[in-house]
Amino acid sequence: MKVSIMQPAYLPWLGYFDRIAKSDLHIVLDHVNLDANSKTKFANRNKVRISDGWNWLTVPLQSKGRHGALFLNEAEISPDGAWRQKHLGSIRTNYARARHFAGHRAFLEEIYGRDWRRLADLTTATTDYLRQAFGLDCPTRFSSELGVAGEKDALILNLCRAVGATTYISGPFGRDYLSAAAFADAGIELVFHDYPHPEYAQAFPGFEPYMSAWDLLLNHGPASREILTSAAASLAPAAPANPIPA
Repeated sequence: MKVSIMQPAYLPWLGYFDRIAKSDLHIVLDHVNLDANSKTKFANRNKVRISDGWNWLTVPLQSKGRHGALFLNEAEISPDGAWRQKHLGSIRTNYARARHFAGHRAFLEEIYGRDWRRLADLTTATTDYLRQAFGLDCPTRFSSELGVAGEKDALILNLCRAVGATTYISGPFGRDYLSAAAFADAGIELVFHDYPHPEYAQAFPGFEPYMSAWDLLLNHGPASREILTSAAASLAPAAPANPIPA
């Protein structure tokens, strides 16, 4: 069984969904600390296309009274709901000319019309909608419900063991911290998902990669899955645990 494990993200990019498409089971890694790294922080923000490039849509988080680590499944959204109209307005303005915007308008208006308290509820609702729109029926489980302990690479390996994984599909950054030897000892194949971003027609001239997956869906509708999975993404095996010297 091929398993992928990723932290929840707000309006994720295409590579997020391609990894799910290649999995038999996807685990949402929601009981770890909120990522504070500005380069990899996508739990509460993502990019949308605008006329002269792209722009961030960021969900403001509640910080008052919070101290120390904050788990993803505990993060609360700021009670000031101005961000909802800002995000909806940005999507409306920049995707009004997209061919398939009208087909998803009702969902977007409903989502941004709700008063969200937990970030996890928002990301689950929007990600599930995108998965269904792309025709991805891979089962999903949440790490917070599995009762698995550990940190960093040990946590990932323990989650794989808990669900009976035979292959773990890691993101490319997993090369920096996952132990190929530990996975080999556990009898689990470790492979890395390298996703070459496909190019497609956007609502404005030119092409900007790494937008939220909404960009593809609103522009290409039913053809989105074919475009999403058309990129020749590789599942590169980890280096041998004990390579033989030449």
